[in-house]
Amino acid sequence: MRTPCFQAFLQTVLTLVLALFLACPSLALANKPQAAQAERSQLPEPVAQAFKQAQIPLSAVSIVVAPLSNLSPNAALPKPRLSLHANAEMNPASVMKLITTSAGLSLLGPDFTWRNKVLIDGPVKDGVLQGNLFLKGSGDPKLVVERLQALLQDVMAKGIRDVKGDIILDSSVFDLPAKNPASFDDEPLRPYNVAPQGLLLNFNAMLFKFTPDATRSEAKVESEPPLANVQWPSSVPLSAGPCQDWRTQLRADFSQADSVRFNGAYPKACGEQKWPVAYIEPQSFAPRMVQAMWRQAGGLLKGQVRHGSAPANASLWHEAQSLPLTDIVADINKFSNNVMAQQLFLTLSSQQDRGNFAASKQTVLKWWSQNLKGHSLPVLDNGSGLSRDERSNAQALSALLHLAAQSPYATALQNSLAIAGVDGTVVRLKDRQPNSVAIGRALLKSGSLRDVASLAGYVDGLSGKRYVFVVIVNHPNANATRPAFDRLLEWTVKDDKKS
Repeated sequence: MRTPCFQAFLQTVLTLVLALFLACPSLALANKPQAAQAERSQLPEPVAQAFKQAQIPLSAVSIVVAPLSNLSPNAALPKPRLSLHANAEMNPASVMKLITTSAGLSLLGPDFTWRNKVLIDGPVKDGVLQGNLFLKGSGDPKLVVERLQALLQDVMAKGIRDVKGDIILDSSVFDLPAKNPASFDDEPLRPYNVAPQGLLLNFNAMLFKFTPDATRSEAKVESEPPLANVQWPSSVPLSAGPCQDWRTQLRADFSQADSVRFNGAYPKACGEQKWPVAYIEPQSFAPRMVQAMWRQAGGLLKGQVRHGSAPANASLWHEAQSLPLTDIVADINKFSNNVMAQQLFLTLSSQQDRGNFAASKQTVLKWWSQNLKGHSLPVLDNGSGLSRDERSNAQALSALLHLAAQSPYATALQNSLAIAGVDGTVVRLKDRQPNSVAIGRALLKSGSLRDVASLAGYVDGLSGKRYVFVVIVNHPNANATRPAFDRLLEWTVKDDKKS
C-alpha cells in the first residue's frame, strides 16, 4: 500500500521527468532527427542551398525522384534516386489535376466526347419553330465561341431560323449547389474561380483585347464573346511611360452586369495585350451569349433566352460532339484550367446519374483503390487542386505516374504535360535559366496556391533514362521556391549517370 509520502515522492519524480522531456524533446524522438538527417544528406547541395535561400525548411518539402520502370500491376515501385518526406500528406495544388485526368482517361477513354443536344417541343415549317428550342448541355468543358457559333449555324442549316417560343438552356446534367465566386480567395473576377456548369459557355468569361493606335493616341478595345445588352468602350486613351501594372492603370469597373468601364489609360509601351475576366453575373452570361450569337447568325426569336429544363417529350433536332478527351486533357494539364478540370471530374459521375462532386469523389477513389492498391487514397474536393482541402503525397503521386506510363492512355497523358522551358505553365524556366539542361527534357504539371508550390511529371536524364519526378512544398514562402525546383530538375537531368 502506497503511503502519502511515497505518492508525493512519485509525483515529484514524474514532474521532473516530464519537465526533462519537454525541455529535451529529442530524448523522446531520438530516431526522428537521425532519419531527417539521413534524408537531408541525400538532397543535392545546390538544391538544399536554394531551399535555404528561399527560407523554406526541409520539413516543408516532399520529394520523390525515381527511375521509370516497366512494372507489373501492384508491383513494388523501384528504389528512388531521391526521397524526402515522401509519405507526408501535402496540398499539391494543381498537381491534383493529374489524378482527375488520369482517372478520366482510364474510365472514359481518350476518344470520349461530350454530346451537346438541341431539342424542340413544337413543329417546324418554313424555317419557323412553333415552340421552344432547348440547348441541353452535356458538361462539355470547351464549348467556346467558335464551337457554339458552328452549333447554331448547323441548327439553322437544318431548317430553324425563327423561334416563336423561347431558347431554353438546360444545365441539368450536373446537380450543383450555388457557388459564390469570391468564396475561395475573394477574387470573383479571376477566371480560375469560374464555377462548373452543365452548360458552360466560353468559360463564363469575357476576353478584352487592347491594341494601341499611336496615330489616334488611343488603344482599340475589342471583346469576345458577344453578350446581349452589355456595353463597353471601343477605345481608351494611351499613356506614356513603361508597361508595368497596365491593368491597374486602366481603372476598370466590372461591377455592372450591363456595362464595362475603363476610367484610366492604357500604356502605349505595352503593345497588344489580352485580359480575361470572369463575368460579374455568372447566371446571365450564357443567356446573354446565346441571344447575341443567335441574332448575329441571322436568327429570329420571339421569346427570350432563359434557363430551364427540356421536357421528356422534346425531340432531338441536332447533336454536336465536343472535342475529344485527349484535347480537353491537354488544356487542363498544359494550361492548368481549373473549370475544365472540374467539368471532367463531374462528368465521371454524370455517366451514371446527374453529376455531382460527392459521387465523383467516390468514382475516383474506387478507381484509385482498384489500380493503386497499397498507396494512400487522395483527399478529393473538386478535382482541380483549387482547394485548401485536397491532399496527396509524393509517393502516391509517383505511383500514379508509374501507372499512367504503362497504361493505354500513356501517350495522351504525357502529351498533355507542359514541356519545360517550351510551353504551358512551365515555359518560364527558359526565362529563369536560359541555358538549363532541363529545357525540353521534362514533361511537367505545375501547381501553385498561396503557401503551396508543386511540380510533377517525367524527366529525361542525359543517360537516356526517364524518371518520375514529384516535388511539393507547403510553406508560407512557397512562392519563392522555383529556383530550388529548377536546380532539382537540373540535377535529375545531368547527374543521373552518377546514381
